[in-house]
Formats: sequence, C-alpha cells, structure tokens
Amino acid sequence: MLPFDFDYYKPETLKEAVDLFQYLDQQGNQPMFFSGGTELITLGRIDLAYTDAVIDIKDIAESKVMKVSGDHLILGSTLSLTEIEEANLFPLLTKTASEIADHTARGKITLGGNICAQIFYREAVLPFLLADSQVLIIGPEGKKVIPINEIFHEQLRLKRGEFLVQLATDSRFITAPFISIKRRQQWDTGYPLITIAALKTGQELRVAISGLCPFPFRSKEVESVLNNIEMSLEARVQGAIELVPDPILDDVEGSAEYRLFVLQNLFYDVLARLER
Repeated sequence: MLPFDFDYYKPETLKEAVDLFQYLDQQGNQPMFFSGGTELITLGRIDLAYTDAVIDIKDIAESKVMKVSGDHLILGSTLSLTEIEEANLFPLLTKTASEIADHTARGKITLGGNICAQIFYREAVLPFLLADSQVLIIGPEGKKVIPINEIFHEQLRLKRGEFLVQLATDSRFITAPFISIKRRQQWDTGYPLITIAALKTGQELRVAISGLCPFPFRSKEVESVLNNIEMSLEARVQGAIELVPDPILDDVEGSAEYRLFVLQNLFYDVLARLER
C-alpha cells in the first residue's frame, strides 16, 4: 500500500500520453509515466518516490513492439523482461535480463522501466550500450531517434515530459560472440554485486558494467586497454581497473576493495572467453 493517493490515466496513443503529461504538469501536479510500477511501489513505500498522477503507457502499441525490421531488432520499452527472455531475439540481452530480480518480478519489470529506473543496477541497459543501439524518445518536441551512447550518461537523460518508446539494435551486434556474468555476494540470492556484459565485434572487445559504481557504464578507455594485445594480460587487466570511473560503491553488499577484486577476476574471465 502506498502512503499517498494519485489519479490514474491510461492514454491510447503516444500523442495523448505526451499531451496529458503537459496538461497535468501545467496544473501543478507531479505526473509520472508508468509502465510496470515496480519501482513506484517499492520506492513509494519508503517515501523515495511520489506522484499526483500516473500515466500508464504500457499498452500503447508502439511501446509494445517486438520485431525485426530490415537489419534491426526493434524492442518496445514496455515489454516485460519475461517477454524478452522468452522470445530470445537478442541472446546477450536475454542472458543479462534473465538474471535481474526473480522470475515473478521479471514478469512485471519492463525494459524501459529497468533502463530508466533510479536503482544503481539497471542491467538491461548494458547490451544496448555495447551494441550502439538507437533509442526512440517522444516528448513535447516530438519524436527523436538518438544513439544510446549519446544520451545515456549514468542515466537516460530525458527532458521533462519525455519517455522512452523503443530501442533499435543492428543485427551484426545481436549475432556477435558475447558473455554476461553476474556475481552476488551470497551466490544465487540477494542483490547483485557486479554484472559484466561483453561482446566481440571483429577484433574489438566491448565491455559494460553494472554494480561497480552507482550507475551502469561502458568505458571506451577501459576497452582500449583491454584490447591492447601488445601488453601482457595482467597489465591489461590492471590498466583497465585503474581507468574505471568513480565513485566505487561501498555498502553492505560489498566494500569498494572487494568489488574491484571481483571486477579484476571478471575481466580475466571475459578475456579468456572472448579471446579464444
């Protein structure tokens, strides 16, 4: 039960959703786009989220798309992680998403909800950062298609009144060799410690990480060192560790030192798998 009341709206089109947000915002409300509700329920119960009006976008047709169009896979933002897992059209995304929360929760958590969440982890974004995916966003200024690596910096940088509609991924990344590993402090239970996702395209290794910092990230600097085959394996891993961004999480799940230790071993695992 949430400790506050809110009005509920369910628009049928993208334009109706955008117009409704603007109208409610101008009336002095605090509207929120809603596609699954897990974060609102979780954070609302502990006074870390609040809204006067929920705008439910999960049944808008464009946001429920799952199709191959030409050389791209198009995924709607309101698809549940379970739907994505069962379809298995993007194996790296399937593997990464299949380890988010538990089976029951994945049936409610949506792709866009995870990517745009306030929580640290947001593992579903990692495959899209690696694949240079394009995002379709709609808001008061209309539709925009933007490379995800230009708009995702610690979080998806949406303007007020905008929301994520779709993500498009080139098929050459979908079929690339990949690895996705999640490490937890308590084996198969508890929150994740670190998740690493990597793929190889040509001779280039790409790596994205969640759980090390208070945000998921892909670092070109880290990748440059890991791809430098003129260095020893140990030097590459140590050099990559020295280039990860700050701050490193230090909490009950694991100290900063322990997280870096785990990451070091994950780098070795990634290199061993993808450089065979």
